[in-house]
Amino acid sequence: MSPVLAGVLQLLALLVALGLSYRPLGDHMARVYSSEKHLRVEKWIYKGIGADPSVEMRWPAYLRGVLAFSAAGLLFLYLLQRVQGSLPGSLGFVSIDPDQAFNTAASFVANTNWQSYYGEQAMGHVVQTGGLAVQNFLSAAVGIAVAVALVRGFARSRTGELGNFWADLVRGTIRILLPISVIGALVLVACGAIQNFAGIHEVGQFTGGAQQWNGGAVASQEVIKELGTNGGGYFNANSAHPFENPNGLSNLFEIYLILVIPFALTRTFGRMVGSLKQGYAILGTMATIWVGFTALMMWTEFAHHGPAFDLAGGAMEGKETRFGIAGSSIFAVATTLTSTGAVNSFHSSYTGFGGGITMLGMQLGEIAPGGVGSGLYGMLIMAIIAVFIAGLMVGRTPEYLGKKIGTREIKFAACYILVTPALVLGFTAVAMALDTPSHSMTNSGAHGFSEILYAYTSGANNNGSAFAGLNADTQWFNTTIGIAMLLGRFLPMVFVLALAGSLAEQKPVPETAGTLRTEKPLFTGLLVGTILIVTGLTYFPALALGPLAEGLAA
Repeated sequence: MSPVLAGVLQLLALLVALGLSYRPLGDHMARVYSSEKHLRVEKWIYKGIGADPSVEMRWPAYLRGVLAFSAAGLLFLYLLQRVQGSLPGSLGFVSIDPDQAFNTAASFVANTNWQSYYGEQAMGHVVQTGGLAVQNFLSAAVGIAVAVALVRGFARSRTGELGNFWADLVRGTIRILLPISVIGALVLVACGAIQNFAGIHEVGQFTGGAQQWNGGAVASQEVIKELGTNGGGYFNANSAHPFENPNGLSNLFEIYLILVIPFALTRTFGRMVGSLKQGYAILGTMATIWVGFTALMMWTEFAHHGPAFDLAGGAMEGKETRFGIAGSSIFAVATTLTSTGAVNSFHSSYTGFGGGITMLGMQLGEIAPGGVGSGLYGMLIMAIIAVFIAGLMVGRTPEYLGKKIGTREIKFAACYILVTPALVLGFTAVAMALDTPSHSMTNSGAHGFSEILYAYTSGANNNGSAFAGLNADTQWFNTTIGIAMLLGRFLPMVFVLALAGSLAEQKPVPETAGTLRTEKPLFTGLLVGTILIVTGLTYFPALALGPLAEGLAA
């Protein structure tokens, strides 16, 4: 079987699996966030944290809950790393330096999981399992909660109430993320991923000598890092490591985990607003971009010319032979079109155009299908922009799902869109202008610029993957990328929740003959075009200096 045909079959198998999960998972999540009943374990949690789940919150109170909870997680994870050397199960590792501890705490709380350290050489069992893995669950649950609050803003009228943050947080963790993670961990263990609390041991090498390895609760952390679109690897090689991702089957399963909740949330959205067709329109937009990017990535990696490429059957540099070009390309697109950041290949070794595709996927806002929760609310923001543009074209007040998109709403949407480009381009410009950051580049020219552009794109968009040719373990990068991750995560949430509150206060606008039909394929096409033009062109000058220049030179 040719590698190209094998890749097409993998993509078809993935589409079938996602299709089979779409309806039951989407409907289940809609029930979770619409139910008035609380499980017994949830009541214990509410009592323990002193929260009343029946109290509805307006957007400022909901936002305060998000920020307070995330700030507490940031402080706890920072302190846990700073005292690691005194903890049991530390495997002899010392405490983490302040700048790296801040960067890592910001990374995992912001659902980014950017790592400037070697996981198996820096973090013990307590930090990995009690700190990083826990934040993988909680940061994902926060993202879904914010998305659900925005959906309620569309579904409700004449009230500013968006639900209860603490109830949404607990339900998302207990009823959605935990059950799927338990099943997923068992699947990964069956595929060959490890799950233990073993210490450091030596392994003999074929060429002589020995190499040290440590075990860990890898399968359980691997499943939630993919399911929650987090991305941090237990080992430095991330999902290219055989202990995390043993074979082609586990690789396809991990891609499925990355995509399943973000895609299914579109059905949850349709259920909660009372129109499944609206959910299908958003799904169609996400799927169009995802399939298009995947096809482009496979084409550029398979079709690259040269003697070495011809002998290998394509651009195999930096890719695992057990996954091949197809498995690596599908994974790379899935992880950069979501806020996952897990990698099973060396993105820096991709062709110039291939590296550009991974960057552009993040720069679109990671909305196809995007991160858990963040992909849906990012896409809904873009839908508002598309409706506004359509309204300008025909000279009428734009409406979306029965809500008028006025001056206030479009300001919130515009501020949301401007946050990450300002962070990415601003920090990249400063880093390139200073002497010290540029010393971290292992390559000069266009590729060296791409390394820094990729790093801040990944951090500000809460992705976490890297070109890996950049030494980011410096005070400059640990601090600035940490700031970019926190601002890139929580500033957009401010505008999303403010928009949700504004929409919830409105009364429904009756549909007329002039109302734009946002459930039709025409709107899907308009939305795809809006995404590519409004967000994609923002980064075009920077991309022209990096991956595009490199690709054309090759």
